[in-house]
Amino acid sequence: MKAPVHMALAGLATPALLLDSAVLERNCEAMAQRAAHHGVALRPHLKTSKSAEVARLATRGQAGGIAVSTVAEADYFAAHGFLDLTYAVGISASKIEALDRIQRTYGARITLLADRVEAVLSAAEEARALDASFRMLIEIDTGGGRGGLAPGDAELLSVARAVQQSEAFALAGVLTHAGHSYHVEGRDAIRAIAETERAGAVHAAGRLRAAGLRIDVVSVGATPTAVCAERLDGVTEMRPGVYTFFDLDQAARGICDIEDVALSVLATVIGHNPRSRRVLIDAGALALSKDESAAEFRDGLGFGLVCQVDGAAPMAGLRVAELHQEHGLIACDSDTDGAVEAMFAALPVGSRVRILPHHACMTAAPYDRYHVVRGAGSDVHAIWGKTRGWNVHTKDA
Repeated sequence: MKAPVHMALAGLATPALLLDSAVLERNCEAMAQRAAHHGVALRPHLKTSKSAEVARLATRGQAGGIAVSTVAEADYFAAHGFLDLTYAVGISASKIEALDRIQRTYGARITLLADRVEAVLSAAEEARALDASFRMLIEIDTGGGRGGLAPGDAELLSVARAVQQSEAFALAGVLTHAGHSYHVEGRDAIRAIAETERAGAVHAAGRLRAAGLRIDVVSVGATPTAVCAERLDGVTEMRPGVYTFFDLDQAARGICDIEDVALSVLATVIGHNPRSRRVLIDAGALALSKDESAAEFRDGLGFGLVCQVDGAAPMAGLRVAELHQEHGLIACDSDTDGAVEAMFAALPVGSRVRILPHHACMTAAPYDRYHVVRGAGSDVHAIWGKTRGWNVHTKDA
């Protein structure tokens, strides 16, 4: 068991990634209840947190399966005992050796994803050379326009047969991701996409079953649709991810409230610039990311909202207005002398602030740890590790 940690926020080197465990636990429990309500398994997508400690909370009371997006994530989570992994990115033959090594090293079961015959054949050739085997899902495009076959595409059966005829792969089912749900506002619009996502995946699975193929998995997944779906008939699992942390992008569309955002970046005020009427902090584009996704639905968010160090409630009228690589510039909505002087007074040089991010996945990705707090005003009570990067490098690589 890890030794308890007690560390004041004032003592942290900045920028630092803060995670409120009370909010995280509440978010995880709410999604678990949604899955139970719909009678489907919850396979959380851990690309957001990349953390075993978060995974343990997100899979509590579930079957234990998770989704990942990188080989590094697959290796990290398998090493931490998560052995049922869906690698939810279209497979490339170049990834097979590393994924096979993960399976053999940890006794993991990795399920792959493909949407083209050529991808299946090239990956199968590599797998056969290694005497490797994997389960395979066929990716279905239910409107996102990224990867996948349309539910009614004639090539669906060709891909399925290529999987079945290979010596390396066993067809498990179909998978879709309604990524376009991130670009509509209002729960009614998201509900409509959720139904299209569900119906498309179920239709594709039905076509494969009608052709005599066994389909055990019908997997859907996106946080907005998981929150808003009214029915998941015919679906076996859902794979939301960012719900563990939430962020401004989700809050801007009413998927969550600001109080549900568990992640923030702790930064130090390093200067005042009366000429530009800005407060300088030591968290820039690399610490916060330049994602402005929530601006699609709500004005005045800049590159993140500014909170006092002891709480997650945004300070009225303040935002991160500009980003340089290692500098963030805070501005106020009102450009009057009085408003700027009040901002300088509220954020003296040397003070600390928390920044709420637009997109938790992008903001968390570069960091190697979470400093875990519990509620407003609390100090750090734990440090949780995480992975980052894309690949696992052998000693001679």
